[in-house]
Amino acid sequence: MSFQQKRVVVTGLGAVSPVGNDVESCWKSLLAGKSGIGPVSKFDTTGYRCTIAGEVKGLDIDAFIDPKESKRLDLFCHYAVVASDEALAQAGLTKAQGVDPTRIGVIVSSGIGGLTTIEDQIRTLAEKGPRAVSPLSIPMMISNMASGYVAIRHNLKGPNFSIVTACASGLHSIGEAYWMIVRGDADVMICGGTEAVVEPFSLAGFGSLKALTANNDDPEHASRPFDKLRDGFVPAEGSGVLVIESEEHAKKRGANILAEIAGYGLSADAFHITHPAENGEGVQRAIKMAFNHAGLPYDALDYVNAHGTSTRLNDTTETIALKMVLGEKAKQIPVSSTKSMTGHMLGAAGGFESVVCVKTILDGVVPPTMNYVTPDPECDLDYVPNEAREVDVRLALNNNLGFGGHNASVLFAKYQ
Repeated sequence: MSFQQKRVVVTGLGAVSPVGNDVESCWKSLLAGKSGIGPVSKFDTTGYRCTIAGEVKGLDIDAFIDPKESKRLDLFCHYAVVASDEALAQAGLTKAQGVDPTRIGVIVSSGIGGLTTIEDQIRTLAEKGPRAVSPLSIPMMISNMASGYVAIRHNLKGPNFSIVTACASGLHSIGEAYWMIVRGDADVMICGGTEAVVEPFSLAGFGSLKALTANNDDPEHASRPFDKLRDGFVPAEGSGVLVIESEEHAKKRGANILAEIAGYGLSADAFHITHPAENGEGVQRAIKMAFNHAGLPYDALDYVNAHGTSTRLNDTTETIALKMVLGEKAKQIPVSSTKSMTGHMLGAAGGFESVVCVKTILDGVVPPTMNYVTPDPECDLDYVPNEAREVDVRLALNNNLGFGGHNASVLFAKYQ
């Protein structure tokens, strides 16, 4: 059954990533197949399984936040501030003049939160004792602070919270923000994800789980989604944020509408804490729910930005799920993973990759899956290998999967 409901549109985009610190530089890098992955520069990686990452580079946070204030925020909040500022500026809502602040909400989420602060302060506790621990350590580390601070910064008094569903956090945030507007709880939502986990504990933990690549000698080619020789994901950091609002509200204030959110689906695998369900059964249900809410046929789909982590299980499972839902049409639809260039931004992935989906609709081109060289018989879709491609994208699907069996799918449509 399709829903007759309030239309929700996208009016602003913001991004910080290993391939650029604003949307246009990120987009230019992705279309050029430029990798943002290299040796970890933040700490000594001797003894680690994975010694490479997609680090944010050259971001001067003091150009955005007063230095005294920025020291009170963890790195994941820094990224959220920069991406949110960019999205709000494009939407024409920087000062929110003539707009009711109680009708503007924020859901900018993180899968892990302030890991930099946690590591720093535990080290301080161990070396100097409890009195040396910062009084700001708790507010700096908690995952909801990105949403909280963005609201404080821009005086946004509508619905405000964060979602923790591991690598699906950013996309769930966009989906739930969409429903906030459909229900009439807000007119505008700032939504997406942010993450800053290129830290010793994170790399050690994911490494022990054997989820990370060990291809450290060739960083630019280490993330190879759907390729037969893939051996794990590359950790990365950054943020992706959208401004979304009701069509009525956007039109009333004369906003430039970039795209429309057509549908949202979510599900649980109820299968394993780290492995996706067999045959992507949970992902299938999330995709079907998104199409059901959109009231659109599967053959209307023009592009899929896949979760595509470059891990053995994820890439095969997602491929199977797409084929089960889309049937023979699956092999005709361009599917790409921008994680081949950025690495896996974890809780920020869904936000950043939603920005990518909107850009494909606006510009009529889809980014490639880089490093796709050796075909895998189990991954047999059109992964847009190694070169961007011109495609008239009218409907794009973004999928994200998170540890714990969390699945999210959002459909973005060309606004008409």
